[in-house]
Amino acid sequence: MITSQRTQRPPRGPKKTDLSKTFGNLTPNAGATTQPLPGTTGTGFKKPALRIIPMGGLEEVGKNMTAIEYGNDIMIIDAGLMFPNEDMPGIDYVIPDVSYLADNKSKIRGLVITHGHLDHTGAIPYLYEKLGSPMIYSAPMTVGLIKKRLEEFSMENKVKISTIIPGEETLQLGCFRIETFRLNHNIPDSFGLSITTPEGILVYATDWKFDHTPADGRPTDFSKLAQLGGQGVLALFSDSTNAEKPGHTTSEKEIEDSLFKLVENARGRVIMATFSSLISRIQQILNVSKRLNRKVAFSGRSMLANVDVAASIEALKIPQDTMIDVADIGKYPDNRVTVVCTGSQGEERSALTRIAAGEHRQIKIQKGDTVILSSSPIPGNERSVSEVMDNLYREGARVIYQKMFDVHTSGHAYQEDLKLMIGLIKPKFFIPIHGERHKLMVHAGLAQDVGISEANILVSDNGQIIEFEGGRGSVTNKRIPASYVMVDGLGVGDVGNIVLRDRKAMAEDGIFVVIVTVNHETGQIVTSPDIISRGFIYMRENEDLVHKARAEIKRLFAKHATVPKGRSDWGLIKTKIREELGDFLYKETERRPMVIPVVIEV
Repeated sequence: MITSQRTQRPPRGPKKTDLSKTFGNLTPNAGATTQPLPGTTGTGFKKPALRIIPMGGLEEVGKNMTAIEYGNDIMIIDAGLMFPNEDMPGIDYVIPDVSYLADNKSKIRGLVITHGHLDHTGAIPYLYEKLGSPMIYSAPMTVGLIKKRLEEFSMENKVKISTIIPGEETLQLGCFRIETFRLNHNIPDSFGLSITTPEGILVYATDWKFDHTPADGRPTDFSKLAQLGGQGVLALFSDSTNAEKPGHTTSEKEIEDSLFKLVENARGRVIMATFSSLISRIQQILNVSKRLNRKVAFSGRSMLANVDVAASIEALKIPQDTMIDVADIGKYPDNRVTVVCTGSQGEERSALTRIAAGEHRQIKIQKGDTVILSSSPIPGNERSVSEVMDNLYREGARVIYQKMFDVHTSGHAYQEDLKLMIGLIKPKFFIPIHGERHKLMVHAGLAQDVGISEANILVSDNGQIIEFEGGRGSVTNKRIPASYVMVDGLGVGDVGNIVLRDRKAMAEDGIFVVIVTVNHETGQIVTSPDIISRGFIYMRENEDLVHKARAEIKRLFAKHATVPKGRSDWGLIKTKIREELGDFLYKETERRPMVIPVVIEV
């Protein structure tokens, strides 16, 4: 087995990589026991194809995960989760289906995490052991956040993690030589990957933007991008989140200037809500508050945890004598206090939601407070955000949000920067990632605009394999399982489409439970049927319908329970009652609740 190694990055230079010297004559390792991909035999010594296996992130924003396979080596990039949509009632998270990787875990050489957001790290606790417990490689900030999350699962001592410094080290994972390079996002220590493979160099750039004045003062490593462009890149993978937005992404420096003006003009306390992982924005708030002689208090469990991690590795620089405990904000004049909290998306039980509802123990809204929502609503959260803003206004606060003032900028590149990335890298093939299908296609159009041939733009689905062989690349018809895996409480994957369908039916039309007690000797109903209605009708106000339903149940039971004594097929009888009583209730109400018949023999 080829083991992973770390080396210091070799000197930079424009010289092209000699792949034959790097890899030699690669053939599959003898004795490896793995499951072959669909359409392959897994035997023989024919030179294998380089396979790109998207596990998630190509049909949604979230659950980002990509595997790269060559022969008996697999490396994995990211392992994220996705938050459920409105069609998934009761679901906590959605994670990738890794059944193919679990079947081939002996080939996995390592897992590289590009940055610390949950859509790239959140699935690690659920998938790590299924993947054979590989070594995880990432930058200090990301490692800190991963470890913090693992503590919630009591896994902090079970996961192997190696810290790397972006741009300073080279990883050797099987046949893959990996260099990292600094990219700007809205969380520190984000990086892209240059992956040298037997077929050529892959450049993987997810979640990035070009910002010449970032909050941490460390812009994208343009010299590395230019160097890669001179080496001859086989394929570029690039972020499609904002592919529909023209122009350039706003710099974090401009947002800090806007925040300074708002805080400077605030008469009382400033309450700033943002993502707990948006470390760059938190740094800006600290900077502005220090300049205006304000103390800063943090509220929200995830906010406190992330600030602690970022400060411990100096990814977040907290000015001296600036940070105070939220319980002490009453000790300072209102115009000398800034509160930074979670809840910019209107999340239930978040700090801002509790503040707006008057349920926060330390913070009560008072006239003169300024509340700034330094984020944009994620699609699907608009109603929750509006309700929080309404409650804040009712309590007398002044509320500032994106549509009123520039208080947020995206961490993802707009069209002109996406074009510039392609121009710098000059790839032979282009693969858009990180976004729904329509965003991938828009990004594909941008690539054509800057000279990439349509035939060399490879747009795939989750689970649909891309292959490179002999300088040729194609989206194949080979697929691996890539369905949604639902996380609900402690259950992982035990909730499927049928359960979700039932939950939606109950949520939309309610349930109607019928309990029939019968004599086990005669098969006759002993007492009047009991009825329980939840989410369908309020029984006290619909007694006429309840009486009709009872009479209908008796009629249906007499009609179908006609088999000889001792041979009653209660399963069949319940099915008939479910179907015909459902039709009866629909005729009476034009609603179709979930009917659940229960037969009790006494």
